[in-house]
Parts: sequence; C-alpha cells; structure tokens
Amino acid sequence: MDTFLDPNKAPAPGGGGDVIKDGDSKSFMQDVVNASREVPVLVDFWATWCGPCKQLTPALEKVVRAAQGRVRLVKIDIDQNRALVQQLSQMGLPLQSVPTVVAFWQGQIADLFQGALPESELKKFIEALLKLAGGQMPAADLLAEARQAAETGDQQTALELFAALAQQEPENAEALAGLARTLMAMGEEERALQVLDAVPEKLRGHAEIAGVRSALELAAEGRKARERLAEFESRLAVDPDDHAARIELAVALNAMEQRAEAAQALLEAIRRDRAWGEEAARKQLLKFFEAWGPMDPATVKARRGLSTLLFR
Repeated sequence: MDTFLDPNKAPAPGGGGDVIKDGDSKSFMQDVVNASREVPVLVDFWATWCGPCKQLTPALEKVVRAAQGRVRLVKIDIDQNRALVQQLSQMGLPLQSVPTVVAFWQGQIADLFQGALPESELKKFIEALLKLAGGQMPAADLLAEARQAAETGDQQTALELFAALAQQEPENAEALAGLARTLMAMGEEERALQVLDAVPEKLRGHAEIAGVRSALELAAEGRKARERLAEFESRLAVDPDDHAARIELAVALNAMEQRAEAAQALLEAIRRDRAWGEEAARKQLLKFFEAWGPMDPATVKARRGLSTLLFR
C-alpha cells in the first residue's frame, strides 16, 4: 500500500474544510482518509460521459448539505485520476463502472453503492453512515426536539419546530404528522385536516399520517357520542348485549381521554360476540390503536387483551 493510502503513515488531519469539494490523488489522503477521522466522508466517483452521474451528484449534494457538516462529500473524476482509480481498484473497490459512491469512516471504507439512487435512498444511506459514526441527521435532532416539546405540553414550540422541519423536508411524514397532531392538540382541527389533505399521495399510507387522520375522525365522532353518553349507559343497563351502544360508549370514552376504559368496552363487546356487525368492535379497536400509536400504554395493554380473546 502506498503512503497516501496508509493511515499509519498519514499526516495529522487538518481543519474543517468545505463540506463538498473536488478531489484528486494529491488531496485524497487529506480530504478523505484523514478527514474521515473527524466526520464520515463520501467519495463520489464520476465521469463527464456518465448519464446517471448527472442525476446522482445533484441529489447527493443536496442530502450532504442537509447534513450540515456532519458528513462531507469529495467528488473524483475517474478520467482525470486514473492512477488513483487503479490503485483503489487493486484494493478491491469496484470502480469499473460509475457512479460509485464509497463511504469512509475512521480512515477505513465503511460502505458503498453503485448507480443513481433516488434521494430517499440516499438519505437512508447517509443516515445509516451517521448512525455508525454515533450521530444522526440534523432533521432527526429537530424532530426529537419537537416531539419532546409536544410531550411536555409546550405546543407552541412544538408547532414551530414541526413546521420548520416540514418546510425543510416537505416529504418528511413524521414532521407533517407531528404538525397535524400539534394543531389538533391546540384545538385547530380544521388546520390539522388541511395539513393532512396537502400531504403527498405517496405518504398518505404512512403509519403516523394515518394515525393522525384516525385521531381526527375519532375526535369528531367522539364529540357526538359524548353528548349521548347517558343514553348508551342506560341501553347497556337494560341489555348488556347491545353491542352498538357499547361501541358508541367506547367512542365517547375515548373522546374523554379515557383510553383504557374505551378499550375495555370494546374488548367486552368482542368477548360477547366477536362477529357482530362484521367484527365492528375489533375494527373500532384497531382504529383506536392507529390513532393512539403502537407504543401508547393503552394500545399495548389492549393489544394483549385482544390477542387473548382471538387466540384462546
């Protein structure tokens, strides 16, 4: 191995430098191997005659810039750096075709891919690389901060953070869902629905987006059911097998934030007659799970109860 590729013979890493730069054989040691001891470095091997390169490089640059210095990109024209490409190929790197992107961390090759990936896949690749390096994308930090604000009841801060992230990444489903949930928590259900209606079609099946929509639907249904709470209770007192009343009671209880009681009412309906109304009670319970989220304590407990009933 030549000196410039041997980390044991390398000079000490320099300062920060540009996040995106062109590289060559002379700068490879400093800009890639040394720099990767501070932050992960991607090397984009490309060529002027390469059509897919023209698609990949702009998308790659966009995602790297979004990382705000947590990862760097060095672009190397293979035709202008044949000796370097030959040397790296001898080390086992598949550089016979371009584009090829190689990730370096701590002076070593960490991962690579070939071909023009879509932006979503590039994000996943860089997120995995940052995770390996013990970090994450700035967007993940912002999302965590927004969720923390929402959990502590600081809805205004949560709203601002979710909105900022949604503006930065218009196809970030978690940010859009968080924005809608925060608006809902602030009593702005109409605005929350507008956010959901503007979500790109390909994101509408995302679990968090679907969960907020279910929560909005349940809130509207719950307000109507809550006004008739006494009626449902009276009907059940007369006929414990009035499954329609029990399901409506559960919807009303959920609207009153009595999740455990709402789930228990539906589990009781399932226990009494699972098939009633084409399994209406089970379907309503699944809608609760979707709205509450998979890790909500009420979801976890009720899912265990449902499993016991279905597989006994």
